[in-house]
Amino acid sequence: MRPILRLALCALVALPSVARVRGAPRYTIDDLVRLAQTQNPEIAIARKKIQAARGGQIEARAGYLPSVISDGLYRRRERAESSRLRPDDYSTSLRVVENLYTGGATSNQTAIARLTLAKQDDERQVVTDRVTMDVRLAFYELLLNREKIHLREESVAVLRGELKSERERLSAGTVGPLDASRAEVALANEEPELIQAQTDLQNSYLHLSDLCGFESRASGERPFEAVGSLQYEPRHPDLNAALMRALTDRPEIRSAQKDVAIEEKQLEVDRSATRPHVQFFSGYEAYSERDPNVGPEFNHGYVVGLNATWNLFDGFATRGRMDATRARRDGALLALKAVKLGIESEVRSAFLDLQQAESVLQAQAQNARTADEALGFAQSNLAAGLGTQLDILQAAGDVTRTRTTRLSAIYLHNAALARLDRASGGDSPRAVQPNDEHAEDRVFQAVRPPSSLDGKK
Repeated sequence: MRPILRLALCALVALPSVARVRGAPRYTIDDLVRLAQTQNPEIAIARKKIQAARGGQIEARAGYLPSVISDGLYRRRERAESSRLRPDDYSTSLRVVENLYTGGATSNQTAIARLTLAKQDDERQVVTDRVTMDVRLAFYELLLNREKIHLREESVAVLRGELKSERERLSAGTVGPLDASRAEVALANEEPELIQAQTDLQNSYLHLSDLCGFESRASGERPFEAVGSLQYEPRHPDLNAALMRALTDRPEIRSAQKDVAIEEKQLEVDRSATRPHVQFFSGYEAYSERDPNVGPEFNHGYVVGLNATWNLFDGFATRGRMDATRARRDGALLALKAVKLGIESEVRSAFLDLQQAESVLQAQAQNARTADEALGFAQSNLAAGLGTQLDILQAAGDVTRTRTTRLSAIYLHNAALARLDRASGGDSPRAVQPNDEHAEDRVFQAVRPPSSLDGKK
């Protein structure tokens, strides 16, 4: 195989699972997560903050490197009376200055810059995790709204068929106008639900497009098509393991810890103002001599020396800065404690939501089968002359509500898993109930969306 063909094949394999239908790409949830991590504006801003922190680190390290300083002066005096002094003054110099001792300011400023860079990387991870969770939640919501459209369309089709049958019976004189009116009202009540589901789906596409950084298109045109179906994901994470993982892996905790460390280093930087600072300098200078009796007008030569400064009293300015820094450090410690408590609460809340969704799923799985059976009984009774058309309408409405509730429970379950993954700082391990290895398969089969609303599979 030629190298060009091999490279082209590798490039095609590396592309995400995207296919184009009618000009719009088709994305899975993993494709959208990758796109969001690349194109989301908030993540892009977080990356820019990392670049800014790298610039601050370069600036802080400059304290270890020598500085090259040049200066110059030219001055001419106007004289009111005659004098033998020269009227012109000039001087210029080029010096290399190196800090020998700064009281710990340079080393601690460098440490602060390094901690700030690491903190910004943690903040980027925080934003990335949140956007990833938001994308997953938006994708699940999109699938939910799409499945609701299917259910509502099937319900509308059933009610239209029922209305047609009742009108035919009314024309034949076998039923009164009340049954036809009931069927017409039931259809009129269901059609707005279908319109609402279609609008919710469009809003879901808009929200997901914003998260992934897609540019807006013409009205009514979707930038992509979502690939996937709303399915139950049988996972049963352990609460204690999730809490331990959250307190270890969450970037918010690492960021808060770095805030405390930064204030500790800043306290040393403030304290360095009470210590002497020593610089070594060497260079070359040229200058003028005003008095002709002292020497020639132009003088030049090399200079070498030390420059030391020590602020013995600054009006308690340093003390005030140190008190403020200590207060910020104590505040950072309290913020760290609050972050840990908030993360624990977030994990527990997501875990409770997951248990609630699991319980609703178990209950609605049986309830959906019962509603299907009730619809079948109502149809049989009506065919045998033992039931009424109102029984059919009520049973059909119950089927639609139970299946909608079941789909919503699947969404809440998957959404709780996504929130728990984010709260615990990573993917929760998959687990199976040890006492029944087929329990998950039965639950999955029970919560699958039906193909129609008339009881037929």
